Amino acid sequence: MNPEKSTDSTCPIARTLSFLGDAWSMLILRDANSGLTRFDQFKKSLGIAPTMLTKRLATLTEEKLLEKRLYSERPPREEYVLTQAGRDFLPVLFMIGAWGRKHRGEGKLLRFVDAEKGTDIDAIAIDANTGAEIGTRAINMLEPE
Repeated sequence: MNPEKSTDSTCPIARTLSFLGDAWSMLILRDANSGLTRFDQFKKSLGIAPTMLTKRLATLTEEKLLEKRLYSERPPREEYVLTQAGRDFLPVLFMIGAWGRKHRGEGKLLRFVDAEKGTDIDAIAIDANTGAEIGTRAINMLEPE
């Protein structure tokens, strides 16, 4: 995929994947949605090289899924906090997880549990216009007019 061209694409999937199409970025958002905010927390959780983490955090900040906030003035330290766009990505992560559980689910897997009810989260995507589960009906892709 040519990232330059995909940002001009009329396809919202291609546009999103142009900057968010790697596992590290999605795993950073997963961890941020579970409460991690600091560079060292992400590094420890992911086992990612510092240079790679710096690059991914910069992109997620530039694309407004995360924002930097100063949490210490001496020495100056920043943390990464989810924006509304970053929080809005959580259902996408859960859908990826649901697919993975179904098609790559061998061995032990983490469970995602509703904090209030204590029940497992079983994510499905529903079309808000029809109420139909996405993937149960044919789709068309129409170019904008």
